[in-house]
Amino acid sequence: MLYRLKDAGYQAFLVGGGVRDLLLGLQPKDFDVATDATPEEVRALFSNSRLIGRRFRLAHVRFGREIIEVATFRGTGGGGDGNGEHVVHESGRIIADNAWGSIEEDALRRDFTVNALYYNIADYSIWDFTTGFEDIQRRLLRLIGDPETRYREDPVRMLRAARLSAKLGLDIEPASAEPIPRLATLIDDVPPARLFDEFLKLFQTGHALPSYRKLRELALFAHLFPATAAALAEDADGSFARLIELALRSTDERVAADRPVTPMFLFAVLLWRPVQRLAPELQAQGGELSDWQALAAATAEISAAQSRRIAVPRRFSLPMREVLQLQPRLEQRQPRRVRRLLQHKRFRAAYDLLALRAQAGEIDQALVDFWTAAQAGEGAGNGAGEAAGTNGRGRRKRRRRRRGARRGAQAPAH
Repeated sequence: MLYRLKDAGYQAFLVGGGVRDLLLGLQPKDFDVATDATPEEVRALFSNSRLIGRRFRLAHVRFGREIIEVATFRGTGGGGDGNGEHVVHESGRIIADNAWGSIEEDALRRDFTVNALYYNIADYSIWDFTTGFEDIQRRLLRLIGDPETRYREDPVRMLRAARLSAKLGLDIEPASAEPIPRLATLIDDVPPARLFDEFLKLFQTGHALPSYRKLRELALFAHLFPATAAALAEDADGSFARLIELALRSTDERVAADRPVTPMFLFAVLLWRPVQRLAPELQAQGGELSDWQALAAATAEISAAQSRRIAVPRRFSLPMREVLQLQPRLEQRQPRRVRRLLQHKRFRAAYDLLALRAQAGEIDQALVDFWTAAQAGEGAGNGAGEAAGTNGRGRRKRRRRRRGARRGAQAPAH
């Protein structure tokens, strides 16, 4: 597509993360293109494209299952397509950014120097208008321009700084890091749906544990998970901190092994202790709530509050609530209840959370061993064999299914 743009008389460069990752010796996951063609001109040139965005308009060109993002060179205002405009809110946040400019202006409008490198297909050279190439050699993440101004333009840049530092093993240049804790409250005004997208990039792409540590170091984590941060502050025995790190490490290992992950499980881990803390408070307020009812009410309240900060889609938030509500039920070992729990569609995820809680030192490993044996159909003299549906001699009991009963499917943990 670069050559088609070039043959049509436009400038076209590979830019951003793809160029950066190649120079760092990494395998790029995608490639972006920067051009002096407007989005409408790109759309006219590629029938397999569509225009997206209002605040930042660009073209997506599809090749099979791959999508190439094509952005027009951005300027500092005034130019463009009639709608082309660069509008900044009084807080400093950019509201619209569709003013076209030159490649030099475009480079200075990008976030970090390592993302402002352009690969030119005409002579196979790299164009560097900042200190990007040098910063890559020094493994340094440096914001372009005045850091405070740039963070105010788009507070998500602070999250990107944490993520890229964790993902690429780059040190954040001191002047770029210094304002972040002071400006972290700006994250509170970022739309919750956008923060969910950032959560996926931070925690579901193979570098969740270093991202979490960097977010805490830069005082950003509390603005994504305020209830979790409050629980960590009162984590006297350190078990909740260990639980989170174990879950994040496990998630990274699954991504590295090309196994599926879901944000549902990590949200369950991160909100478990806040739910535990709130449940007895709700009971103390009266209303004759049972332990299970109090936990269910706490789960609903904590989940709703978290979704106001990070907009978790219902396809993740509802299963997450089920996983949390199953935790006290896993303490029950009566054979009939055990059989029902083993067939619950969220059992596997709930079991994995239980196992991590034991590893973190929150509960006794014996409870996990019981459920491990129950799944394997091993009796061990504690009802596990009966719970798994065997008759103690290795033969499975035949049970007539009731009409209309649904067979529960075990969900992958995460």
